[in-house]
Amino acid sequence: MSIKEQVTQELDNLSEAELKEIAEYVTFLKFRARVKARPALAETQLAALYAEFADEDRKLAEEGMSDYAKGLIKEDA
Repeated sequence: MSIKEQVTQELDNLSEAELKEIAEYVTFLKFRARVKARPALAETQLAALYAEFADEDRKLAEEGMSDYAKGLIKEDA
């Protein structure tokens, strides 16, 4: 008897509550498989991405500082 047949036979004997738990576990297994399948970025790749967008990030942060400072002044008033 194959594993699939054994599992199917066991499933036939479970209550609805137990089947719900099994369904949740199967969902978890599928999620875990997707997470493991995702390739991790190497540290060198992350460093390259950081360097590529560092100037843009800095400019965006500096643009927002004047509005932030104005908001602080309004709060103090």
